[in-house]
Parts: sequence; C-alpha cells; structure tokens
Amino acid sequence: METRVAIIGIIVEDKNSVGALNELLHEYGEYIIGRMGLPYRKKNINIISIAVDAPQDVIAALSGKVGNLPGVSAKTAYSNVISNE
Repeated sequence: METRVAIIGIIVEDKNSVGALNELLHEYGEYIIGRMGLPYRKKNINIISIAVDAPQDVIAALSGKVGNLPGVSAKTAYSNVISNE
C-alpha cells in the first residue's frame, strides 16, 4: 500500500467542535506522526498542525471530515515522499 507524508493545517473558530475534532483525530491516530496545537487567544481561535503518513485517500478523508465540522477549516499540503508499506 502506498503512503504519503502530509501536513493538515487546521483552524478552529468554533470551540463547540473541539470534541468532534478530537474524536476524528483519535479515529485516525494510527496514521498521525505528530500534532502541534497553538491557542491564539488574541483572535479566540486555535491553530493545529497534524503530520500524517497514510494512503492518499485516508489523508483526503480525514481532511474532508475535519473541514466539514462547524467552524473548522482544514487544508492539506502533500510531500512528494511516497513509500510502499
């Protein structure tokens, strides 16, 4: 199975979506390399960066589900590193 390394950038504007976001990240936990979250109190938002190594369809599914949460935006940047696992 081919996997890719990618970064999913997430902006959380609606704190009511944090629980659902954490559930999604837990569901896809086997693919997550690391996570960094930054609360930006001045703007009342949270900025989260998720590094993943997964098949491209799994990355797209996670990013899409995250981006469909109310008050949450997600964008994905893919590396050119592809491996067979």
